[in-house]
Amino acid sequence: MRALKFAAAAALALALPGVTQAQNTGNLQIYWIDVEGGASTLFVSPTGESLLFDTGYPDNDRDAKRIFAVAQKAGLKQIDHVVISHWHGDHVGGLPGLAKVIHIGKFYDHGDGVEQADKARLDGYKTIAGSNRKAVKAGDSITLGGGVQVRVVVSEGPVIAQPINGGGPNPLCTNTPQMTPAAPENIRMVGLALNYGNFKMATLGDLDWSRELELVCPVNKLGSINLYTINRHGGLDDSGSPALLGAIKPQVVVINNGPRKGLGQSDDRVKPVNADKATPYEKNSYLRLAKLPGIEGIWQEHKSMIDSDPAHNTNPDMIANLQDRDQADHPANWITASVGRDGKFTVTNSRNNFSKTYTAR
Repeated sequence: MRALKFAAAAALALALPGVTQAQNTGNLQIYWIDVEGGASTLFVSPTGESLLFDTGYPDNDRDAKRIFAVAQKAGLKQIDHVVISHWHGDHVGGLPGLAKVIHIGKFYDHGDGVEQADKARLDGYKTIAGSNRKAVKAGDSITLGGGVQVRVVVSEGPVIAQPINGGGPNPLCTNTPQMTPAAPENIRMVGLALNYGNFKMATLGDLDWSRELELVCPVNKLGSINLYTINRHGGLDDSGSPALLGAIKPQVVVINNGPRKGLGQSDDRVKPVNADKATPYEKNSYLRLAKLPGIEGIWQEHKSMIDSDPAHNTNPDMIANLQDRDQADHPANWITASVGRDGKFTVTNSRNNFSKTYTAR
Protein backbone atom coordinates (compact mmCIF):
# COMPACT_ATOMS: atom_id res chain seq x y z
CA MET A 1 0.00 0.00 0.00
CA ARG A 2 2.82 2.41 0.89
CA ALA A 3 4.57 1.78 -2.44
CA LEU A 4 1.26 2.38 -4.28
CA LYS A 5 0.89 5.75 -2.57
CA PHE A 6 4.42 6.70 -3.60
CA ALA A 7 3.74 5.57 -7.17
CA ALA A 8 0.61 7.71 -7.21
CA ALA A 9 2.62 10.70 -6.05
CA ALA A 10 5.12 10.07 -8.84
CA ALA A 11 2.37 9.83 -11.44
CA LEU A 12 0.91 13.12 -10.23
CA ALA A 13 4.31 14.80 -10.52
CA LEU A 14 4.76 13.53 -14.06
CA ALA A 15 1.37 14.94 -14.97
CA LEU A 16 2.33 18.49 -13.99
CA PRO A 17 2.28 21.05 -16.81
CA GLY A 18 5.57 21.28 -18.63
CA VAL A 19 6.88 17.93 -17.33
CA THR A 20 7.63 15.14 -19.78
CA GLN A 21 9.17 11.72 -19.52
CA ALA A 22 12.96 11.84 -19.58
CA GLN A 23 14.61 10.68 -22.77
CA ASN A 24 18.08 9.29 -23.29
CA THR A 25 19.86 12.37 -24.60
CA GLY A 26 23.42 11.13 -24.10
CA ASN A 27 23.93 13.98 -21.62
CA LEU A 28 24.56 14.17 -17.91
CA GLN A 29 21.23 15.06 -16.30
CA ILE A 30 21.03 16.96 -13.00
CA TYR A 31 17.87 17.52 -10.92
CA TRP A 32 17.71 19.90 -7.97
CA ILE A 33 14.72 18.53 -6.06
CA ASP A 34 12.49 20.82 -4.01
CA VAL A 35 13.00 19.79 -0.39
CA GLU A 36 12.16 23.30 0.86
CA GLY A 37 15.46 24.28 2.39
CA GLY A 38 16.94 20.85 2.82
CA ALA A 39 19.18 19.42 0.14
CA SER A 40 18.74 16.78 -2.53
CA THR A 41 20.32 16.66 -5.97
CA LEU A 42 20.04 13.74 -8.39
CA PHE A 43 22.67 13.07 -11.06
CA VAL A 44 22.04 10.63 -13.92
CA SER A 45 24.99 9.77 -16.15
CA PRO A 46 24.71 9.34 -19.94
CA THR A 47 24.69 5.58 -19.36
CA GLY A 48 21.87 5.78 -16.80
CA GLU A 49 23.86 5.30 -13.60
CA SER A 50 22.59 7.52 -10.80
CA LEU A 51 23.88 9.36 -7.75
CA LEU A 52 21.72 11.15 -5.19
CA PHE A 53 23.39 13.76 -3.00
CA ASP A 54 21.34 14.09 0.22
CA THR A 55 17.70 13.20 0.84
CA GLY A 56 15.94 16.21 2.39
CA TYR A 57 13.70 16.27 5.46
CA PRO A 58 11.64 13.40 6.98
CA ASP A 59 8.31 15.35 7.26
CA ASN A 60 5.93 12.38 6.80
CA ASP A 61 7.97 11.18 3.81
CA ARG A 62 7.24 14.40 1.90
CA ASP A 63 10.76 14.64 0.48
CA ALA A 64 11.09 10.91 -0.11
CA LYS A 65 7.98 11.16 -2.30
CA ARG A 66 9.41 14.12 -4.19
CA ILE A 67 12.73 12.36 -4.78
CA PHE A 68 10.95 9.20 -5.89
CA ALA A 69 8.83 11.22 -8.34
CA VAL A 70 11.92 12.76 -9.93
CA ALA A 71 13.66 9.38 -10.05
CA GLN A 72 10.63 8.04 -11.90
CA LYS A 73 10.77 10.98 -14.31
CA ALA A 74 14.42 10.16 -14.93
CA GLY A 75 13.45 6.57 -15.75
CA LEU A 76 15.32 5.05 -12.82
CA LYS A 77 14.53 1.62 -11.42
CA GLN A 78 17.05 2.09 -8.61
CA ILE A 79 19.43 4.70 -7.24
CA ASP A 80 22.94 3.38 -7.60
CA HIS A 81 24.74 5.70 -5.18
CA VAL A 82 23.54 7.85 -2.29
CA VAL A 83 25.95 10.34 -0.71
CA ILE A 84 24.91 11.83 2.62
CA SER A 85 26.81 15.04 3.31
CA HIS A 86 26.18 15.06 7.08
CA TRP A 87 23.75 13.93 9.76
CA HIS A 88 21.43 16.94 9.98
CA GLY A 89 17.76 16.14 9.46
CA ASP A 90 17.31 18.29 6.35
CA HIS A 91 20.01 16.26 4.55
CA VAL A 92 19.52 12.66 5.74
CA GLY A 93 15.91 12.78 7.01
CA GLY A 94 14.26 11.55 3.82
CA LEU A 95 16.39 8.41 3.53
CA PRO A 96 14.22 5.96 5.55
CA GLY A 97 11.15 6.74 3.46
CA LEU A 98 13.07 6.63 0.19
CA ALA A 99 14.69 3.29 0.99
CA LYS A 100 11.23 1.73 1.36
CA VAL A 101 10.18 2.49 -2.21
CA ILE A 102 13.29 2.27 -4.38
CA HIS A 103 16.39 0.11 -4.23
CA ILE A 104 19.59 1.91 -3.27
CA GLY A 105 22.93 0.35 -4.19
CA LYS A 106 25.80 2.01 -2.31
CA PHE A 107 26.03 4.56 0.47
CA TYR A 108 28.74 7.12 1.20
CA ASP A 109 29.24 9.46 4.18
CA HIS A 110 31.86 11.27 6.26
CA GLY A 111 32.12 8.62 8.99
CA ASP A 112 30.92 8.12 12.54
CA GLY A 113 31.80 11.51 13.98
CA VAL A 114 28.49 12.82 15.31
CA GLU A 115 26.97 15.18 17.85
CA GLN A 116 24.58 13.60 20.34
CA ALA A 117 21.59 15.40 18.81
CA ASP A 118 22.25 13.66 15.47
CA LYS A 119 23.20 10.19 16.71
CA ALA A 120 19.77 8.63 16.12
CA ARG A 121 19.88 9.68 12.46
CA LEU A 122 23.36 8.19 12.06
CA ASP A 123 22.22 4.94 13.67
CA GLY A 124 19.20 4.76 11.38
CA TYR A 125 21.37 5.39 8.35
CA LYS A 126 23.79 2.64 9.35
CA THR A 127 20.90 0.19 9.65
CA ILE A 128 19.70 1.04 6.14
CA ALA A 129 23.15 1.07 4.52
CA GLY A 130 24.41 -2.12 6.18
CA SER A 131 27.49 -3.55 4.48
CA ASN A 132 27.01 -1.27 1.44
CA ARG A 133 28.32 1.74 3.35
CA LYS A 134 31.65 3.52 2.78
CA ALA A 135 33.07 6.43 4.76
CA VAL A 136 34.90 8.64 2.26
CA LYS A 137 37.86 10.96 2.61
CA ALA A 138 38.98 13.91 0.53
CA GLY A 139 40.59 12.60 -2.64
CA ASP A 140 38.32 9.56 -2.97
CA SER A 141 36.35 9.01 -6.17
CA ILE A 142 32.91 7.54 -6.82
CA THR A 143 32.55 5.67 -10.08
CA LEU A 144 29.68 6.96 -12.18
CA GLY A 145 29.28 5.68 -15.73
CA GLY A 146 29.47 7.50 -19.03
CA GLY A 147 32.65 9.45 -18.35
CA VAL A 148 31.30 11.39 -15.35
CA GLN A 149 34.02 11.89 -12.74
CA VAL A 150 32.92 12.38 -9.12
CA ARG A 151 35.56 13.38 -6.58
CA VAL A 152 35.29 13.98 -2.85
CA VAL A 153 36.98 17.33 -2.20
CA VAL A 154 36.23 17.59 1.51
CA SER A 155 35.06 15.23 4.24
CA GLU A 156 35.99 14.74 7.88
CA GLY A 157 39.73 15.39 8.08
CA PRO A 158 41.96 17.33 5.68
CA VAL A 159 40.64 18.74 2.40
CA ILE A 160 42.05 17.55 -0.94
CA ALA A 161 45.82 17.82 -1.14
CA GLN A 162 46.24 18.75 -4.81
CA PRO A 163 44.41 21.39 -6.87
CA ILE A 164 41.94 20.31 -9.56
CA ASN A 165 40.38 22.16 -12.51
CA GLY A 166 43.40 24.41 -13.02
CA GLY A 167 43.56 25.66 -9.43
CA GLY A 168 46.59 27.50 -8.10
CA PRO A 169 47.69 30.33 -5.80
CA ASN A 170 44.78 32.55 -4.75
CA PRO A 171 45.55 36.28 -4.40
CA LEU A 172 42.10 36.85 -2.87
CA CYS A 173 43.32 35.26 0.35
CA THR A 174 45.16 38.44 1.35
CA ASN A 175 43.12 40.12 4.10
CA THR A 176 40.19 37.81 3.38
CA PRO A 177 37.34 38.02 5.91
CA GLN A 178 37.32 35.14 8.37
CA MET A 179 34.55 33.73 10.56
CA THR A 180 34.39 31.60 13.66
CA PRO A 181 33.99 27.89 12.78
CA ALA A 182 30.49 26.45 12.53
CA ALA A 183 29.15 23.52 14.55
CA PRO A 184 31.00 20.22 13.92
CA GLU A 185 28.58 18.69 11.40
CA ASN A 186 29.03 21.63 9.02
CA ILE A 187 32.79 21.11 9.19
CA ARG A 188 32.85 17.31 8.84
CA MET A 189 30.62 17.14 5.80
CA VAL A 190 31.18 15.62 2.38
CA GLY A 191 31.53 17.97 -0.60
CA LEU A 192 31.77 16.86 -4.22
CA ALA A 193 33.30 18.00 -7.50
CA LEU A 194 31.89 16.58 -10.76
CA ASN A 195 33.49 16.72 -14.18
CA TYR A 196 32.01 15.65 -17.50
CA GLY A 197 34.08 16.49 -20.53
CA ASN A 198 34.62 20.27 -20.46
CA PHE A 199 32.00 20.77 -17.74
CA LYS A 200 33.01 21.37 -14.11
CA MET A 201 30.69 21.50 -11.10
CA ALA A 202 30.96 21.63 -7.32
CA THR A 203 28.41 21.08 -4.58
CA LEU A 204 29.55 21.44 -0.96
CA GLY A 205 26.37 21.01 1.09
CA ASP A 206 26.40 23.14 4.24
CA LEU A 207 30.17 23.56 4.34
CA ASP A 208 31.04 26.58 6.45
CA TRP A 209 33.20 29.65 5.75
CA SER A 210 36.22 28.34 7.70
CA ARG A 211 36.37 25.06 5.73
CA GLU A 212 35.81 26.91 2.44
CA LEU A 213 38.98 28.86 3.16
CA GLU A 214 40.86 25.58 3.69
CA LEU A 215 39.83 24.64 0.14
CA VAL A 216 40.94 27.89 -1.50
CA CYS A 217 43.60 29.54 0.70
CA PRO A 218 46.43 30.00 0.11
CA VAL A 219 45.90 27.73 -2.90
CA ASN A 220 42.59 27.42 -4.75
CA LYS A 221 42.21 23.63 -4.84
CA LEU A 222 38.79 23.67 -6.55
CA GLY A 223 39.93 25.56 -9.65
CA SER A 224 37.32 27.21 -11.84
CA ILE A 225 33.71 25.97 -11.82
CA ASN A 226 31.00 26.29 -14.46
CA LEU A 227 28.05 25.36 -12.23
CA TYR A 228 27.94 25.72 -8.46
CA THR A 229 25.29 24.68 -5.97
CA ILE A 230 25.77 27.40 -3.38
CA ASN A 231 26.39 26.30 0.21
CA ARG A 232 23.90 26.47 3.08
CA HIS A 233 20.89 27.01 0.80
CA GLY A 234 22.04 30.54 0.02
CA GLY A 235 22.26 31.68 3.64
CA LEU A 236 25.67 33.24 3.22
CA ASP A 237 26.45 34.63 6.66
CA ASP A 238 28.65 31.61 7.31
CA SER A 239 29.52 30.50 3.77
CA GLY A 240 30.08 31.96 0.34
CA SER A 241 33.39 33.54 1.28
CA PRO A 242 34.54 36.11 -1.31
CA ALA A 243 37.87 34.28 -1.42
CA LEU A 244 36.04 31.12 -2.50
CA LEU A 245 33.53 32.65 -4.90
CA GLY A 246 36.06 34.92 -6.52
CA ALA A 247 38.51 32.07 -7.00
CA ILE A 248 36.17 29.44 -8.46
CA LYS A 249 34.46 31.99 -10.77
CA PRO A 250 31.13 30.20 -11.23
CA GLN A 251 29.23 30.96 -14.43
CA VAL A 252 25.95 29.68 -13.03
CA VAL A 253 24.78 29.27 -9.43
CA VAL A 254 21.82 27.19 -8.24
CA ILE A 255 20.34 28.02 -4.81
CA ASN A 256 18.49 25.03 -3.33
CA ASN A 257 16.70 27.20 -0.76
CA GLY A 258 13.33 27.07 0.93
CA PRO A 259 10.86 29.94 1.06
CA ARG A 260 11.92 30.67 4.63
CA LYS A 261 15.29 28.99 4.86
CA GLY A 262 18.57 29.92 3.26
CA LEU A 263 18.50 32.92 0.95
CA GLY A 264 17.81 36.08 2.95
CA GLN A 265 18.38 34.35 6.27
CA SER A 266 20.84 35.77 8.80
CA ASP A 267 22.67 33.89 11.53
CA ASP A 268 23.53 35.88 14.64
CA ARG A 269 25.82 33.08 15.83
CA VAL A 270 28.36 33.92 13.12
CA LYS A 271 31.14 36.16 14.41
CA PRO A 272 33.77 37.89 12.25
CA VAL A 273 37.31 37.14 13.40
CA ASN A 274 39.32 39.88 11.67
CA ALA A 275 36.72 42.50 10.78
CA ASP A 276 39.09 45.39 11.49
CA LYS A 277 41.63 44.17 8.92
CA ALA A 278 39.52 42.32 6.36
CA THR A 279 38.68 43.52 2.88
CA PRO A 280 35.03 44.76 2.81
CA TYR A 281 32.53 42.58 0.96
CA GLU A 282 28.86 42.53 -0.05
CA LYS A 283 26.78 41.31 2.91
CA ASN A 284 23.51 40.61 1.08
CA SER A 285 23.68 36.98 -0.04
CA TYR A 286 21.97 37.37 -3.42
CA LEU A 287 23.87 40.53 -4.33
CA ARG A 288 27.17 38.87 -3.41
CA LEU A 289 26.45 36.32 -6.11
CA ALA A 290 24.97 38.75 -8.63
CA LYS A 291 28.04 40.99 -8.44
CA LEU A 292 30.53 38.20 -9.17
CA PRO A 293 32.61 38.90 -12.29
CA GLY A 294 31.52 36.58 -15.10
CA ILE A 295 28.31 35.36 -13.47
CA GLU A 296 25.80 34.42 -16.19
CA GLY A 297 22.86 33.01 -14.27
CA ILE A 298 21.41 32.53 -10.78
CA TRP A 299 18.60 29.99 -10.34
CA GLN A 300 16.53 29.59 -7.16
CA GLU A 301 14.45 26.67 -5.94
CA HIS A 302 12.21 29.15 -4.10
CA LYS A 303 11.48 32.84 -4.00
CA SER A 304 12.73 34.02 -0.63
CA MET A 305 9.90 34.99 1.70
CA ILE A 306 12.45 36.18 4.26
CA ASP A 307 13.70 38.87 1.90
CA SER A 308 11.24 39.12 -0.99
CA ASP A 309 12.73 42.32 -2.40
CA PRO A 310 12.87 41.71 -6.19
CA ALA A 311 16.40 43.14 -6.18
CA HIS A 312 17.43 40.37 -3.75
CA ASN A 313 15.95 37.50 -5.78
CA THR A 314 16.70 36.35 -9.29
CA ASN A 315 14.52 36.82 -12.39
CA PRO A 316 11.14 35.18 -11.56
CA ASP A 317 11.45 33.02 -14.67
CA MET A 318 14.46 31.38 -12.98
CA ILE A 319 12.65 30.63 -9.69
CA ALA A 320 11.08 27.17 -9.55
CA ASN A 321 8.58 27.84 -6.74
CA LEU A 322 6.92 31.18 -6.01
CA GLN A 323 4.60 30.00 -3.22
CA ASP A 324 5.11 30.08 0.51
CA ARG A 325 5.58 26.75 2.29
CA ASP A 326 2.13 26.70 3.91
CA GLN A 327 0.19 26.44 0.66
CA ALA A 328 -1.58 23.10 0.49
CA ASP A 329 -1.20 22.83 -3.30
CA HIS A 330 2.56 23.37 -3.34
CA PRO A 331 3.69 21.89 -6.69
CA ALA A 332 7.32 21.16 -5.65
CA ASN A 333 8.81 22.22 -8.97
CA TRP A 334 12.43 21.39 -9.62
CA ILE A 335 15.35 22.80 -11.58
CA THR A 336 17.18 20.63 -14.11
CA ALA A 337 20.36 20.82 -16.14
CA SER A 338 21.27 18.82 -19.22
CA VAL A 339 25.02 18.76 -19.78
CA GLY A 340 26.88 17.80 -22.94
CA ARG A 341 30.43 16.53 -23.03
CA ASP A 342 31.40 19.64 -25.01
CA GLY A 343 30.58 21.77 -21.96
CA LYS A 344 27.31 23.22 -23.19
CA PHE A 345 24.63 22.93 -20.53
CA THR A 346 20.99 23.95 -20.48
CA VAL A 347 19.25 24.80 -17.21
CA THR A 348 15.45 24.54 -17.13
CA ASN A 349 12.77 25.59 -14.66
CA SER A 350 10.09 22.85 -14.54
CA ARG A 351 7.48 25.39 -13.39
CA ASN A 352 7.38 27.24 -16.71
CA ASN A 353 9.86 25.40 -18.99
CA PHE A 354 12.00 28.54 -19.12
CA SER A 355 15.55 27.54 -20.02
CA LYS A 356 18.93 29.06 -20.77
CA THR A 357 21.94 27.47 -22.42
CA TYR A 358 25.49 28.20 -21.31
CA THR A 359 28.88 27.27 -22.75
CA ALA A 360 31.57 26.22 -20.30
CA ARG A 361 34.48 28.63 -20.16
